Amino acid sequence: EIFLPVMWIPLKVTLIATAFRVSTGFVSPHTFVHQRLHHLQMTVTKDDLLGAQEMIEGILKEKNCGPVMVRLAWHDSGTFDASVTDDWPAAGGAVGSIRFEPEINHGANAGLAGAIKLLEPVKEKFPAVSYADMFQMASARGIALAGGPTIDMIYGRVDVESPEGCSPEGNLPDAEAGENGKFGGPGGTKSTEDTKAEGHLRKIFHRMGLNDEDIVALSGAHTFGRAYKDRSGLGAEKTKFTDGSPTTLTGGSEGTAYTPGGSAWTEKWLVFDNSYFTTIPDEKADPELLKLSTDKILFMDPEFKPFAEKFRDSQDAFFESYAKSHKKLSELGCKFEPAEGITL
Repeated sequence: EIFLPVMWIPLKVTLIATAFRVSTGFVSPHTFVHQRLHHLQMTVTKDDLLGAQEMIEGILKEKNCGPVMVRLAWHDSGTFDASVTDDWPAAGGAVGSIRFEPEINHGANAGLAGAIKLLEPVKEKFPAVSYADMFQMASARGIALAGGPTIDMIYGRVDVESPEGCSPEGNLPDAEAGENGKFGGPGGTKSTEDTKAEGHLRKIFHRMGLNDEDIVALSGAHTFGRAYKDRSGLGAEKTKFTDGSPTTLTGGSEGTAYTPGGSAWTEKWLVFDNSYFTTIPDEKADPELLKLSTDKILFMDPEFKPFAEKFRDSQDAFFESYAKSHKKLSELGCKFEPAEGITL
C-alpha cells in the first residue's frame, strides 16, 4: 500500500489502476507506481548521476558486461524514426521503453532482460535517475572502461511510463538475410526490407537521421562483445576465444570473469579498439571469428568503404568518429529535464 496526501487520492487510484493493467509486463505494479511517483516528485541531480555512474562502473568491472550494456542502449535508442512527427515519445528512441513488455520480448531483444536486471540495484539506490539514462550511461562507461573513447554524454532523459510508450517491432537491423533472402521486414514504423545488406543498413540508420559514416563507425562497436545463437540466431555455441579460457582485458591483463559462449568478431573481444576493422578484411583471420554480411559489406560498398579503410588504418580516426556517432545515437528521441541536459 502506498499512502499519499489526501489531495493525491485520485492520482493514487489512477496509478494503481494503470499499474494493474501492466502487471503482466516486465515492470511490476509496485515498481510502476514507484516510478510514477518519483517522476512526479523528484528531479535528478548531478550528484545522483555521479553516484549512479560510480555504481554502474562497479558492475561493469565485476561482471565484464560492457558489451551487453552497449547492446541494451543501442536497442533502446535504435527504434527511433525521425519522420514521425507525433508528440513524444511516438518516434521512439532512448526513452527507456525497452524495459516494458512487449518491447523487451521482441526477437531482436533476446537476452537483454538480464542486462536490465543487473542495473536494477542502481535504480533502487538512485531512483531519480531514469532507466533511459542508466542504459545510455552503462553503454558509454562500458566503452570507456574497455579502452574506447570517452563520449561527451548528457543526461536527464525522461522515461516513458508505461507499455503504451513501446516502439513497434521491426525497427532494429538484421545481420543476415532471412529464409526469404531478404534483410529486415515490412514491420516497424516503416519497412526495412531489402535484398542487399547495404540497402537494409541504410533503411535502418537513415530512418534514424544518421548517415553512412555513422553506419560504419557504429558497426565498429562489434569489436566489443559476442553474438549468441539463442539471441540473434548467429554465432557458434562457443569458440576458442569464448570458451571460458582467459581473454585479454584493457591494459593487457587477462581474465576469465565472463560467461562462456557465443562467437566474437575479434580475438580481444573485451577490449574496445579498431580491431574489428583490421579483422573483417583480413583473409587470414581466424575462421572462428564472425564475419557477417553486414560486416563484410562495409569494405565492399563504395560509400562505406572509405570510412572502413580509414578506421582500419587509424584507431584515432575511428575513435573520433565513433564518439560523435555514439553521442548522436544516445540522444535520439530523448526528452531532457532540464531541456539542456546535465553533463558530468
